[in-house]
Amino acid sequence: MYVAPTPAELKRLDAYWRAANFLSVGQIFLWDNPLLKRRLTLEDVKPMLLGHWGTTPGQNFIYAHLNRVIKSFDLDMIYVCGPGHGGPAVVANTYLEGTYSEVYPHIGRDEAGLRRLFRQFSFPGGIPSHASPECPGSIHEGGELGYSLSHAFGAAFDNPALFVACVIGDGEAETGPLATAWHSNKFLDPVTDGAVLPILHLNGYKIASPAVLARIPAEELTQFLTGCGWMPIFVSGHEPGPMHAQMAAAMDQAVLEIHRIQRQARKYGQAARPRWPMIVLNSPKGWTGPRTVDGQPMEGNFRSHQVPLHPADHPGHLALLEDWLHSYRPGELFDAEGRLEPELATLAPVGRRRMGANPHANGGLLLRDLHLPDIASYAAEVPAPGSPGISDTRVLGPFLRDVMRLNAEARNFRVFGPDETESNGLTAVFDATNRQWDAETAPGDHWLAPQGRVMEMLSEHQCQGWLEGYLLTGRHGLFNSYEAFIHIVDSMFNQHAKWLKVSAQVPWRRKVASLNYLLASHVWRQDHNGFTHQDPGFIDHVVNKKAEIVRVYLPPDANCLLSVMDHCLRSRHDVNVVVAGKHPAPQWLTMPAAMAHCAAGIGVWHWAGNEVGNEVGTESTTAAGPDVILACCGDVPTLETLAAVSILREALPEWTVRVVNVVDLMKLQPHDAHPHGLSDAEYDALFTRDTPVIFAFHGYPSLIHRLTYRRANHVHLHVRGYKEEGTITTPFDMTVLNELDRFHLVMETVKRVMAAGGPARAQGEAGAALTRRLEAKLIEHHRYIREYGRDLPEIRDWRWRLSA
Repeated sequence: MYVAPTPAELKRLDAYWRAANFLSVGQIFLWDNPLLKRRLTLEDVKPMLLGHWGTTPGQNFIYAHLNRVIKSFDLDMIYVCGPGHGGPAVVANTYLEGTYSEVYPHIGRDEAGLRRLFRQFSFPGGIPSHASPECPGSIHEGGELGYSLSHAFGAAFDNPALFVACVIGDGEAETGPLATAWHSNKFLDPVTDGAVLPILHLNGYKIASPAVLARIPAEELTQFLTGCGWMPIFVSGHEPGPMHAQMAAAMDQAVLEIHRIQRQARKYGQAARPRWPMIVLNSPKGWTGPRTVDGQPMEGNFRSHQVPLHPADHPGHLALLEDWLHSYRPGELFDAEGRLEPELATLAPVGRRRMGANPHANGGLLLRDLHLPDIASYAAEVPAPGSPGISDTRVLGPFLRDVMRLNAEARNFRVFGPDETESNGLTAVFDATNRQWDAETAPGDHWLAPQGRVMEMLSEHQCQGWLEGYLLTGRHGLFNSYEAFIHIVDSMFNQHAKWLKVSAQVPWRRKVASLNYLLASHVWRQDHNGFTHQDPGFIDHVVNKKAEIVRVYLPPDANCLLSVMDHCLRSRHDVNVVVAGKHPAPQWLTMPAAMAHCAAGIGVWHWAGNEVGNEVGTESTTAAGPDVILACCGDVPTLETLAAVSILREALPEWTVRVVNVVDLMKLQPHDAHPHGLSDAEYDALFTRDTPVIFAFHGYPSLIHRLTYRRANHVHLHVRGYKEEGTITTPFDMTVLNELDRFHLVMETVKRVMAAGGPARAQGEAGAALTRRLEAKLIEHHRYIREYGRDLPEIRDWRWRLSA
């Protein structure tokens, strides 16, 4: 039978809260004198004050009460800190529970440790003011607002015993991602998933403006949250005593209701979607801080958001700071050596039940390798280069289907995407699973079930946030999306890449599975959608991040896509971006050849060029090197390049052509710039130091120049790619509009070879005649598509037929 906490227990809980508040204020302000054993002086205060107080006391209050219910109900719980700059609270609480000193032994649980704890906060060489990767128990930094609740749900998926307490700031609640995340409860299965307990923290203000949800009537807020499918439990007030009693009752009610929901579903079956509980905590911003400063309100006001006092600039503030710190009565909380009083220390959970020590918050500890099938079993048959294919992603689909099947028992792999799994050619996964869906269904729906493995919501933010939470707690996944609209999560990608970069430098953090993007429905096959669906620039955005984190792959065909995806699902602590087509396309390499090519990341396709000694699998023996190099990266650029090669080899057979295909984009960078990069000698062996290079690229041409500007042959590199031209048109016309088509590639080749001189210049008239013929062909193409609405027969029916 449930028994409410006694007044004595609540009094101890209040003391624990005071201890966390004291440590939080100390982190923001103090350089020395951590236990106030003497009068405070300016020398005890940090020379530069950085940090955020306003959200901190409310989070300390929540954390203390979560500790109580963890112990009372033996909960397996992690804490997601949504409000920005909540670092003082999570650092203070993980220090009080002992986890912090375990991972950082030099910050001991004594006076010297307190001094180091305070000095490191928001200080050069120390730790940030967020719940950063350096903080144990954190999977969410909160530096950018909006993602806490989607991260919390991602953590809860496939973790049936886990409770995820997610604190949401009222400012954060105004962001689009968070506003959408309330609907994640329609995707949570009470049988196989854990529980998410949102705690909406209303403290009235953002940095300077009022927060919307804190300034609407309680009835309206109740209607909003109830309309989103939640059962809100309200805690509101200012005086600590009554607030502790309210919060304890609210926490107990929420936990008991969650247990009731789970027990009902797991024992008797799920009858209807449950209405999960949540807590709304309405407390003053800057609670327990100075009421007024310099005649202006501080507690309960936006002025408490950051650093409320500045003793160096305002002499009267030093006394206010000293009074503030003494108001927590530290002598009752810590002994003379600086250790937390034993009676209070027992309030924290122990071992892995501490939220700072929970292994789910250090997901690499729980990570297990995926069981992956042999990709050779899914290979596209390629009897000869250029064989027709059903589409690259449709070849990948059965492989992902069987990844689902092989890991069904472990329940550690999911596919995420904004309602585009079918559209992107991955329909085969539905042979093995359904879309997870806990809302109502209607006749005619298909592949919907409470326990599906495909997560779809028409919000890229939610898909990415769910996946990040899933990965950071030790599982694997894939995010598939239309290429143009993956930009919606540019900033989320930024934050995750930064988390990976920093956490890789934290010794006690373990590597997690990579964040894998599959971008289909790409720029070159948006003929029916038009200009709005055309943008390959996510690649440019990705390569800005640290080289040890980011990888970009553009497989030219289905077998290369299988090889790349097999690698990505095995990788750790990377962000892998894979761009692939979903339309029928030529297939170039057998599976053994594709695996070798992808392992190298870049290589000469000897069978496509005509250098001397050009048998398949051999190196060129042409001493002088080729007259021209045609390079390509991406499926459509590869197709157009090989079509251009076929024209050149038939019209100008005496010209020596080398074909280089790039799968791993980062191979183009020097090795000292990216771990996948080629050395200068390796790069020069492929591209020479002085041969014209015509490079057909999937994305914006400037990116290739950016990656290769340090190379010796950069002056001879001429890149064709997307240049913001597009409309409702034919597939081939998309390449023509951007001058990436075979005809423009050939004309560019003729121009550059003739300008370079050499033996090939002797065929100048033949080259000029070829250019005139292709210019006429472009005019014919323009007329034909406008009359018949599709590409010329010679384009539609083109096949690679040149012998090696």
